[in-house]
Amino acid sequence: MLDTKLKPAYVLSIFIAVLTLVASAGGLFIGNLYRDNSTFILIGWYGNDLVTLFVAFPLLIITLIMSIRGSQRAQLVWLGMLDYTLYNYAFYLFGAALNLFFLIYVALFTLSIFALIFGLANIDVNSISQKFQARTPVKWVSSYMMLWAILLGIAWIGQWLNFVVTGQLPQSGLDMDGFKLVATLDLSLVVSGLVLGAIWLWKRRPWGYVLAVMFNVKGFIYTLVLTAGSLLQANAGIEGTAALVPLWIFLSIACLISFMILLRHMKNQAT
Repeated sequence: MLDTKLKPAYVLSIFIAVLTLVASAGGLFIGNLYRDNSTFILIGWYGNDLVTLFVAFPLLIITLIMSIRGSQRAQLVWLGMLDYTLYNYAFYLFGAALNLFFLIYVALFTLSIFALIFGLANIDVNSISQKFQARTPVKWVSSYMMLWAILLGIAWIGQWLNFVVTGQLPQSGLDMDGFKLVATLDLSLVVSGLVLGAIWLWKRRPWGYVLAVMFNVKGFIYTLVLTAGSLLQANAGIEGTAALVPLWIFLSIACLISFMILLRHMKNQAT
């Protein structure tokens, strides 16, 4: 049954899904769409588009349909997918060299912001939190989220401190602007949310369950993106990328297990 309060977020999500399909398929099949000078970056876009088209887009569509039909489990995953499109297309909008799809990236970034606002403002958080069983292993998931936040924060802040002291950026394939963009988005949109979600989940607060599923869904999809990108970069002979694949796979599996554990401990709602 359609929740009318969520209708604006659902409508925006339809536009987001269509534009996601166009952006990812176009990135894969339109020759010379990307105009970045770095091979590392170019291959990264292709890996991203591959996962977005064949994993993220179908998952967004499926969870959107299930959410409209009243599934609260699907609502949490759907919100996580909106968080993914916001985070993901921030990179395209602010990081990719100007190309044919500039306005599509603007639209995806903007629509994702408003869809998330309307979605989070209108879901029944208390009803959702009451569906989680008392034996839900919140401390295990919360601990993983906090560990992930700490390690990610240390990684970026440590590299920045190294730059301050030595004046040299890490050999990551990113130039100064690229490093700043990735670090900014991770520290602001990922680390902060993980910390808040982990604390609230540990205390079993209603919003903790919502944020925990959201961030682990986004983490699962985006580490798949990083896995695909690293494999393609390694195949192209870019040094150091293959060594990161086990880390991305571990994080992807850990995120998948985390949000699946939470959803598994949600009671079936009456319909």
